[in-house]
Amino acid sequence: MPLVRGALAVLIVLLFAPLVALAFTVPPSAVAAALALPDTQSALRTSLVASLASVGVAALLGIPAGYALARTSVFWRALGLFALALPLALPPVASGIALLGVFGTRQPVGAWLAAHGLGAVDTLLGVGIAEFFVSGSFVAISATAAFSDVDRSLEEAARTLGAGPVRVLATVALPLAAPGIFAGMLLAWLRALGEYGATSILAYHPTSLPIELVVALSADGVPRALALTEAFVVLTALGIALAAQVRRRLV
Repeated sequence: MPLVRGALAVLIVLLFAPLVALAFTVPPSAVAAALALPDTQSALRTSLVASLASVGVAALLGIPAGYALARTSVFWRALGLFALALPLALPPVASGIALLGVFGTRQPVGAWLAAHGLGAVDTLLGVGIAEFFVSGSFVAISATAAFSDVDRSLEEAARTLGAGPVRVLATVALPLAAPGIFAGMLLAWLRALGEYGATSILAYHPTSLPIELVVALSADGVPRALALTEAFVVLTALGIALAAQVRRRLV
């Protein structure tokens, strides 16, 4: 249909044109120079470690949570999805302020963690917590949708053959729902990797890549910020390409 194809073409142009323009604006040598700076490499390590850790925790909790929601009543499923969607709807800065209300050094939980060497304010742990808060729900929500599409008669057949609940989940439901769950994990990782607002409130240090981008813009001007932006685009593109290869093996 011409109308459908036209809408797709316009959407791609509107969303992709700035990225193409960026590639022509910044030479590869400038991107390489920006990535070679120690501050950039440190920020890149912080972002990769924190984002991957946050997605790992989100998967560890969100996959079984999604299965539970998919197998519960419509009321409880709607209530659970509503609660999971709330962090996604908050402005990032508001998320950071809310996290300070729990993990701030003057709050009971934050003070206890700090006393045990697990403080969240201006630590790598804090970066991970902020990224988990703003992105972790993607995994549980996607898992709920994916498990809801699994034919429950297959699970019932496995149970009649003597499989317990854990085995049914691991050998029947999870493999069938894996592509949808993986898509949610990819969304969560991309959201965590690009998180700035909540992280800047709870854990400005160690500097993550989005914060380093703002610092570069303020301290060194537009040229280095543009180079870092293109490096960020390349990093996310590589991540998406790798994820696509993994997902193709799951389908």
